Amino acid sequence: MNGFLHLGHAFSLSKIEFAAAYHRIRGANVLLPFAFHCTGMPIKASADKLRLEIQQFGDPPVFSKEVEQQVEPQIEPDKAHESVPVDKFKGKKSKAASKSGGQMFQWEIMCGFGLSDSEISKFQDPYEWLRFFPPLAMEDLKAFGLGCDWRRSFVTTDINPYFDSFMQWQMRKLKSMGKIIKHVRYTIYSPLDGQPCADHDRASGEGVQPQEYTLIKMEVLPPFPAKLEPLGGKKIFLAAATLRPETMYGQTNAWLLPDGKYGAFEINETDIFILTERAALNLAYQNFSRFPQKPCCLLALTGYELIGLHLKSPLSFNKIIYALPMLTILTDKGAGIVTSVPSDAPDDYMALHDLRTKPALRAKYGVKDEWVPFEIVPIINIPEFGDKAAGKVCLDLKIKSQNEKEKLAEAKRLTSLRIYRGNNDCWRI
Repeated sequence: MNGFLHLGHAFSLSKIEFAAAYHRIRGANVLLPFAFHCTGMPIKASADKLRLEIQQFGDPPVFSKEVEQQVEPQIEPDKAHESVPVDKFKGKKSKAASKSGGQMFQWEIMCGFGLSDSEISKFQDPYEWLRFFPPLAMEDLKAFGLGCDWRRSFVTTDINPYFDSFMQWQMRKLKSMGKIIKHVRYTIYSPLDGQPCADHDRASGEGVQPQEYTLIKMEVLPPFPAKLEPLGGKKIFLAAATLRPETMYGQTNAWLLPDGKYGAFEINETDIFILTERAALNLAYQNFSRFPQKPCCLLALTGYELIGLHLKSPLSFNKIIYALPMLTILTDKGAGIVTSVPSDAPDDYMALHDLRTKPALRAKYGVKDEWVPFEIVPIINIPEFGDKAAGKVCLDLKIKSQNEKEKLAEAKRLTSLRIYRGNNDCWRI
């Protein structure tokens, strides 16, 4: 009930209406009750959006410029620097977005309903939506000819004390019988509203699911740069997120974005993680923070200040690796810090190639020659590609730089295809 009913509602209801009419004709005593679903978050999201627009642009608002809405990707890429192939996902509007008719602002959507400025302002209160839309929907359903018992109609939210009491009784009863439990699970969560958001509860991002990463804790070894000296006495880790922890044996270094914004976040009494604020917030809502749901940033850092850190990475063949600059990392994916496995990852292979062959690039970021690994650690032997698949594919495709995104995307596709086939072959053996 965050808008008028549309043809999709009529299509769904026609199945119920035809079934009920059929059984009436057959002589059955058919009961068809009807309720209005108002317990989701689209109503709250729309009310909040309207309130923020009024705060920003006035009441009635005067919009200074159009704000384009962007459709979020439906999956997370494997690593922070890796692009997602076009065929892996498609943009998808939420139901709330579909109802907007293309308008950019919630106020414009409400104007499209034929409401006056004074009426629209009332919809900052979520309960106003419940008072306004259900009666109009009932009129449309009657005009449609829905043969239901309107004496049994109700709204499914706490604005209806009878329904609310029934739901509370039902939950208590099921809990006392051991049929339901309260526990934690991975989910899409709204810090603003303080509750999980199912697919149809969201104003945007429908279809997005939680993406589970493995966090690689790379311990920072002394000597510490001057910027990190205030953190002395605690264990400091550079934290990288990956979907392929089994490749860590071949890790040669860590990547970070020179211009990226990072922070030293207190995880518990002894450990400090260096990662992006976005990643720290995600960890805090999983109780990986000194204060639950509140990231504790002890120190703001940039990627430049972290280049050259001496690291000890778990499972790595190399005892000590270094933090090096990579120009294509996305800090809104994973932790903004990436593990480097150049034997099988074309992006890693070409970034290392650039550092090795371009002295000016090393000088620009203060990278010492001894920090750049020259030995690639093989971990997977693939017939046709050998044990250094990334290098062979980059050579075959004539890739000359880490900035050739389209060629690197194709190289990644080819190596991933062979690697997973190789893994399957080994599994069958």
